Amino acid sequence: MAWLPDLIKACYFLAALLFILGLKRMSSPRTARGGIVWAGVGMLLAVVATFALPDLHNRGLMLAAVLIGVAAAWWSGRRVAMTAMPQMVALYNGMGGGAAAAIGAAELIGYAGRSVVLIDGGQFTANGGSAPSTPQVALAVLGALIGAISFSGSLIAFAKLQGWLDRRFVFPGQRVVNMLVLAAAVVIGALLAAGHLTLPLIGAFFGLALLFGLMMTLPIGGADMPVVISLYNAFTGLAVAFEGFVLQNEAMIIAGTVVGAAGTLLTQLMAKAMNRSLGNVLFGNFGAGGGVAQAIEGAQKPIEASDAAVMMAYAERVVIVPGYGMAVAQAQHKVWEFAQLLIARGVKVKFAIHPVAGRMPGHMNVLLAEAGVPYDLIADMDDINPEFPATDVALVIGANDVVNPLAKTDPASPIYGMPILDVADARQVIVVKRGKGTGFAGIENALFYADNARMLYGDGQAAAGALVAALKTLDA
Repeated sequence: MAWLPDLIKACYFLAALLFILGLKRMSSPRTARGGIVWAGVGMLLAVVATFALPDLHNRGLMLAAVLIGVAAAWWSGRRVAMTAMPQMVALYNGMGGGAAAAIGAAELIGYAGRSVVLIDGGQFTANGGSAPSTPQVALAVLGALIGAISFSGSLIAFAKLQGWLDRRFVFPGQRVVNMLVLAAAVVIGALLAAGHLTLPLIGAFFGLALLFGLMMTLPIGGADMPVVISLYNAFTGLAVAFEGFVLQNEAMIIAGTVVGAAGTLLTQLMAKAMNRSLGNVLFGNFGAGGGVAQAIEGAQKPIEASDAAVMMAYAERVVIVPGYGMAVAQAQHKVWEFAQLLIARGVKVKFAIHPVAGRMPGHMNVLLAEAGVPYDLIADMDDINPEFPATDVALVIGANDVVNPLAKTDPASPIYGMPILDVADARQVIVVKRGKGTGFAGIENALFYADNARMLYGDGQAAAGALVAALKTLDA
């Protein structure tokens, strides 16, 4: 079967092509579903080809692991609520990083077990087995470091999104301590790469890497979770690519590189949307700013659903701004029903999406697509902001920080400088909110006290249902 290695490589090439084409199709909501299928077929092809490798061992254990993983993913994927999708993404991303770290750990422990030592000229020798090259060990260390950080950091992100942990954990000198932990992990990693492969050093290396992932994520507030998720996604991809070089597996190299590149680009776009540098995302306690110095004057002014419905029914232009509160209430279907009633009356309706609305990139787009909202009614922040001054009514449902005018006016605010949806420029603003508390980032919103803003208190699902009922009464 001399042709088998060539067939496997051809399968890997086809899988890589499917990964890239699938990712390309994911760039548009219209083709994203097909893109996911294409990429999934590519992964299936890569897995089948890997099982055909002639020198592969433990196929039975691998098959059992694949079946268990597929069953768990299928079960959880079908049962998880759309509101819990961000934490599921964080958890699955962490599993990818953990898998890459586990590969690195197995390789390093294997090298240590073969008594690998460094000799003159930078070459390795081993007793009782083949010796790895210096770059091979270095890549195993690098992939393990990044994968371990992604694993533990993603678990903390999951716990925060799930509500199991406080939003932030900070202490004096935290940045310095974090850098010392990372520096210690890097130094021990360099020793491992130099040939000092002992089990105590390997254990210390992984302990410090996991600790840094925890400490890096604990200070981060919920408003910054979209950036965190995309950042760890990039980390996981890079870790998989490095371990692919170690295992000399082309599919891992290509898939990891594509994920790492896409995650890095997405992280940069997310950081730009929040007006943060990538360095601040990596090493700053972003989202952990001080209190608001600017006093907010006025009072929140309530409105009844019937009055809000009348206001929008006789408007010419209405812009709906969804946020995480809509996701929690699972109100996207009722909101779309209300929008359809407005459109039937001749009202021009659009949906405005902030790049970091929700708890993961594209969260609001997913919810609106699930409800059946046409793509041409969904506008990005840069496209919709110039239209707010000509908008009669802006309906904000569950959004907070992404519409907060303090981002433009208060230098002491943690979100100062972050681009926002200019909802306050609309002639009238109606905000659907459960109560008078602050949003997930813990920041008071000056929009709620503006002269042109009215508060429709209540659960998003109930409020949207009341708006629908009131509008149908007008049409009766």
